[in-house]
Amino acid sequence: MKLKINSLKQALALSLGLLTCSVATAEQTSKVITAENLATLQSVSQAQVSPSGEYIAYTRSVPREIYVEKDGKNWAELYLVNDKGVERAFITGKVNVRNIQWSADGALIYFLAKMNDDKFTALYQIPTNGGQAQKSVQLKDTNIAHYALSSDNKKIAILAKKAKEKSVKKLQDLGFKAEVFEEELSNQLLYLIDLTQSDKALTPEAWDIKGYVADVHFSPTGKELLIKTQPTALIDDKYMKSQWHIVDIAKKVVKTSFATAGKLGAAEFSYDGKYVALLGAQDQHDPATGRLFIANVSSGKVANWLPDFNGHVSDFEWSNKRNELYFIANIGTQSVVAKIKPGTNKYQTIIAGGQFIAANLSISDSDKTIVVKANSAQHPNEVFMLRGKKQTRLTDSNTWLNDVALAKQESLTIKARDGVEIGGVLIYPLNYKKGQRYPLIMSVHGGPESHDKDGWLTAYSRPGQLAAAQGYVVFHPNYRGSTGKGVDYSKLGQNDYAGKEFDDLVDLKNHLVNIGLVNEKKVGITGGSYGGYASAWGATKLTKHFAASVMFVGISNQLSKFGTTDISNEMNLVHARSYPWDKWQWYLERSPIYWVEQSETPLLIMHGKADPRVHPAQSMEMYRYMKVRGKTVRLVYYPGEGHGNKRAAAKYDYSLRLMRWMDNYLKHDNQPMPAHDLPHAANLTAKKETETETEKS
Repeated sequence: MKLKINSLKQALALSLGLLTCSVATAEQTSKVITAENLATLQSVSQAQVSPSGEYIAYTRSVPREIYVEKDGKNWAELYLVNDKGVERAFITGKVNVRNIQWSADGALIYFLAKMNDDKFTALYQIPTNGGQAQKSVQLKDTNIAHYALSSDNKKIAILAKKAKEKSVKKLQDLGFKAEVFEEELSNQLLYLIDLTQSDKALTPEAWDIKGYVADVHFSPTGKELLIKTQPTALIDDKYMKSQWHIVDIAKKVVKTSFATAGKLGAAEFSYDGKYVALLGAQDQHDPATGRLFIANVSSGKVANWLPDFNGHVSDFEWSNKRNELYFIANIGTQSVVAKIKPGTNKYQTIIAGGQFIAANLSISDSDKTIVVKANSAQHPNEVFMLRGKKQTRLTDSNTWLNDVALAKQESLTIKARDGVEIGGVLIYPLNYKKGQRYPLIMSVHGGPESHDKDGWLTAYSRPGQLAAAQGYVVFHPNYRGSTGKGVDYSKLGQNDYAGKEFDDLVDLKNHLVNIGLVNEKKVGITGGSYGGYASAWGATKLTKHFAASVMFVGISNQLSKFGTTDISNEMNLVHARSYPWDKWQWYLERSPIYWVEQSETPLLIMHGKADPRVHPAQSMEMYRYMKVRGKTVRLVYYPGEGHGNKRAAAKYDYSLRLMRWMDNYLKHDNQPMPAHDLPHAANLTAKKETETETEKS
């Protein structure tokens, strides 16, 4: 599964001959990002430092090779890198390794995977000094979804669903396939067993815990468990009704339940077990889990550890030597690494903003080595090591990027028409010349409880450096309601669907025009989910501002969206702050379909047919309203894809369609709609011919 140089050259050659591209020569193409080499982009997905701090185990996400491999999601390979940056491949190829953890002595790496002929996910271990992976624990006829090790590595807590009755498959084969909506969900259960290597499938007894167990951790003494539950498997319950508890292992009873409101994220015991750090929401109307709480284990009292913090905490890890918490926080478009002690609300910054965008904290036993995965404007996520004031990048997952020219990128902040501070991240055209105006692609993030950071912003659905290499300005707006600026700011868009939040997009666009960077008549908009909603709004209500729009898994009708989503409770509490029946007409007028008659913007709609979050019918409604009224519109469905594409072919196809649509209407003087198909068949033939010639030579 390693990216071979000849494969990359073949892909680039294909792009020159068969795909729309603004670069003209092979020499130029080899130095800029194309849709073809973007489809090969690898990144670090998890990193865990060894107890000694000498080694880091990490997983690398590797896309399948387009036109060659069978369709599917990225592979996840296991590697080991030392503190000098020397890398060793442990498990590579057609594998999916996840949830890696070190043994207490550093001799083993544990992970979840299906290996060889496994039908279900099992827990494996592999020696760090070499050797084959061996199965440690497997459950009979069901997958292990998650696990936690006790500090002495003698016990393991496992989360898994109950094995299906064999009669279920037989009855389905006989045609009994009726589905009872939301009533046939299976709870995830907790199992506690001795960690002993065994090739035999185990059928341990599940603990009697009410609801769905979503997460679990051992206390430092191994006598208690910290477990997270929710009433059912519904995603709405996960978002809005989760709760953390401390359970006595010997008695199997809940000792303490922490009272929190709204969304709830991770939790972890302190070094001595006296405290629990919690990531949660300020209240039930807080859109994101960016508040850091500290809970007293004895009393169960929970306190906001960083009140009035104008940022969002994204990850944390307790020290292994003292009661001190390390955390990552996003502030504006940057991220910081900091630490804080119980009893104070003041934190000490370890890594200031502007270095990289960090995630996934991991700390050695001595606390002297801190590891994160991090990205920057120059690269996707890689492994970084922090020791004292020194930071070292240890991995390079895409060596070809070192020879690619990347466009200038910077953060931008302005005042909206009502004085609210808004901004985002601006990517200039690759060969930018001052005084020249360029076409603009505005790439709008979803949520809206999200925000774009000044790091790596290029992906299949987010054109970033791909579009910049083709002469576009690309802007990633952090409109009001975005995270990264505290809770109050993240609530500014509530009870105002498509109101001032999308007016911000116009204000930001106008700013780029006013400074002489953007051609006002050549502005496109795209985005997924809530960003897809913005794209549909840009094509209808705000049509005079946008010459092209690409809507991805987006909202077209706020009335029908409420009745077809799996997060209706979350919609009410942290977005709309009302129900459709409270004000039918208002919901209708905040729906893009209401404004279709005035649309002058060509609209490309793309959607996964298996999307549970924003039902694909939302795209069908938008298409039909536009089509019947004679507007320029196209709808592309991706079978098997959900709320965003996961498979290599679907990602690549999406990327090509996005850029072709923008090129057609922003560069080619509004030509007729491009052909509905793409040259995949020709590309496949060319690929085979190139491989045949390579084999002969």
